[in-house]
Amino acid sequence: MKQDGQAIIAILRKMYPDAGCELNYSSPFELLVAVILSAQCTDRRVNLITGKLFERANTASEIAAMDVGELEQIIYSCGFYKNKAANIKASAIDIVERYAGEVPSSLEKLISLRGVGRKTANVVLSEVHGQDAIAVDTHVFRVSRRLGLSDKNTPNGVEKDLIKVFAGNLSNLHHLLIFHGRYCCHSQKPNCQKCSLKERCKHVHR
Repeated sequence: MKQDGQAIIAILRKMYPDAGCELNYSSPFELLVAVILSAQCTDRRVNLITGKLFERANTASEIAAMDVGELEQIIYSCGFYKNKAANIKASAIDIVERYAGEVPSSLEKLISLRGVGRKTANVVLSEVHGQDAIAVDTHVFRVSRRLGLSDKNTPNGVEKDLIKVFAGNLSNLHHLLIFHGRYCCHSQKPNCQKCSLKERCKHVHR
């Protein structure tokens, strides 16, 4: 499986040589906020929202001090804005009160923050701290199962399978699978004719 995994990475790198984070941020806290906003929302929309939000407030202390109603109004167009505003404000308060305003750099501490789940934590660890971590979002989950990299039915199960095969290459794999899911292996109408991995795909050969 590890040999197949390396072949898959090589093919994806050829397909998406510029794969990387498409969220705009200039600090660990800004990335944390952007990732929370990105749930069921496009990166393009998130970047429009954070462009306005970060002009108003872009540190944990500033967000913690904001009225939640004002925060809701700014992020309204991202969907699920009430839950996201509550999560952003709660995590900001925790960061201020428990970590002196600095985003922590371990998985355990990140997921202990209110409003921060494992996916968000892994993005921060990978992007900001250069750790070998993978965030299993809807794209990573879908593409991993279609390519036979995992048969698990939960994001945590898929993450564990990917760690077994791709340890040491997880951060790069995260972006490659997201780009593939975003630009080729769509949920409803995957562009199988364009895909260089179609011979390996269970979706094609089911």
